[in-house]
Formats: sequence, structure tokens, C-alpha cells
Amino acid sequence: MVVALALPLVAMPKWAQAVFCVIVWFGASAGFGYLGHRLPLERFDHDTWWSRLRGREIGGRRYERLGIKRWKDRLPEAGALYAGGFSKRDLRAHDRDHLVRFAAETRRAEAVHWWILATVLVFPFFVVWYACIPNLMYAVAANVPFIAIQRYNRARLERIIGRLDARSA
Repeated sequence: MVVALALPLVAMPKWAQAVFCVIVWFGASAGFGYLGHRLPLERFDHDTWWSRLRGREIGGRRYERLGIKRWKDRLPEAGALYAGGFSKRDLRAHDRDHLVRFAAETRRAEAVHWWILATVLVFPFFVVWYACIPNLMYAVAANVPFIAIQRYNRARLERIIGRLDARSA
């Protein structure tokens, strides 16, 4: 016997689906932001398969071709939103330790935005299929630019750290 899964799993009026989507996005953003803030920085002090910069990123120059320098500073930066957080708006020091910490914080922020983006997978279970499209569009628009900024900044930081290491060697 085959049991078909009917989506969405929960029947809600359209207005309730819209409210549900807003609540889920707000909750995911705040919740994953807080979770990322609470995780130890040591979890982000090295690259993993998802955070490793790829050759096609060309040390951040791929992002420059997309005009990232023109728009990256116009987007909000919420790294210091929680007590003890780390703002990535400005480079406050140029010593190696600060640069390494900054790079780890970019990994943390990137992870948070990937987690928030993955929230889009929840919606097919609770909203009609055509409501998933604007949710996907929102997820991409609200997270991909921030992921690009973190990767671009990390590429620049890694170049600077590499130069510092070469000088001290």
C-alpha cells in the first residue's frame, strides 16, 4: 500500500500562511543569529568544506567584478547585535590576531546566513506551493548578498594574513 503525502501538511487560510511565513523568517533570523553568536569561536577558526574559498572566487576578485565594493557597505551589519558580538563593519586593528579573529567571524556570519537560507525548506510543508516561490526569492535576496560579503572579506583578510606571514618568515 502506497501512502501519498499531501502538501501542505497543515491547512491554513492564506492570511495565516502569510503570517506564518513572517513569523518563521523572523524566528529563523533571530534564532540562528543568536545560535551563531553563542557557538564558540573555535568552531569557526578554520575553513571546512563549506567555508573554504574556491578557486573560482579568485581571491575575492570575482566579487569585485559583481560590483560588491559599490553596495556592500549599504547593507546592515548585525555582528554586534548581541552582547559581546563582533562588528564586521570596519577593520579596527591590523595585527595578525585581529585579522584571524575577523576571518573567523566572517565564517560565523556566513554559517548563520546559510542556516537562515536553509529555512526555505520548511515552507512546502506549511504553505501552498505557489507561496514557496516568494519565500525562496526572499531567502536568496536576504542571505546570498551577505554570504558573498563574508566570502569577499575573508578572501581579502586571507591575502593580508598571507602577506604578514610571508614578511615574518
